[in-house]
Amino acid sequence: MNMEVPSELPKSEHFNIGFLDEHVAHVEINRANKLNSWHEAMWYDFERVIRLIGYNPNVRAIILSGSGPKAFTSGLDVAMAGANPTSPVNPNSGASDGARKAFLAHRHILDFQSAISQLELCQKPVAVVMHGYCFGLAIDISTACDVRFVTKDAKLCVKEVDIGLAADIGTLSRLPKVVGNFGWVKDVCLTARIFGAEEAWKVGLATRICDGKDDAFKQAVEWAKLVASKSPVATRGTKHLLDRARDLTTDEHLKYTAVWNGAMLQTGDVPEAMGAGLSKRKPRFEKL
Repeated sequence: MNMEVPSELPKSEHFNIGFLDEHVAHVEINRANKLNSWHEAMWYDFERVIRLIGYNPNVRAIILSGSGPKAFTSGLDVAMAGANPTSPVNPNSGASDGARKAFLAHRHILDFQSAISQLELCQKPVAVVMHGYCFGLAIDISTACDVRFVTKDAKLCVKEVDIGLAADIGTLSRLPKVVGNFGWVKDVCLTARIFGAEEAWKVGLATRICDGKDDAFKQAVEWAKLVASKSPVATRGTKHLLDRARDLTTDEHLKYTAVWNGAMLQTGDVPEAMGAGLSKRKPRFEKL
């Protein structure tokens, strides 16, 4: 099967997409009138968008944000989900018995998980700007990103128990590994209490605390531009190997890294980076 390698950024009716710099792409959730809440069509579109941007050879870093002043995202659009005849949260989903309802829900959940996991699988590093309401799905999304710029006014919450379910799109899988504190994770997940940027920073969820959305976006752009100035072979390998380190033993990861770099050290980016450092010039790397 031929892999689609786009020369331009994809189009979308649910997300605003563009370049912020030569190699920095921006994806903005475009539903400010609904606090950037998500419905089913959005997550299928999101998976496509992130996959294609990740394949784009002109992109070296991605920034994800939410439109408007009030919310990064308030999470799932519960009203639309409840009205969707195929949604597992709709009691009248159309399935004739318990087993069929279970299969329908299972497929639905896996599709949504796959969409958000694209952020983690993406070949390019992803920064997320979190402002205002950051409920439910916001935590799923942010923990699948690489770094998180959180505003001082942000209100974060693992909201799912308040609507009668356990979070199933990634928070319970990734949040414990991001912060490394199971007691704190159980606290916020079991109570659905709202917490702020300062607490998020103390446990390691927030990478940086920012004065407001504009400041967070500015810092995210600076971070992305710095990442984009590095070898794309090196940044892709670093992201991938760090994610693998989370899930492997030290010995397994060392062996995996040796195999990975056995191939990647053959890149021309290494002599280019070393030569640029010695001659005190800016390195020039080929597209990836």
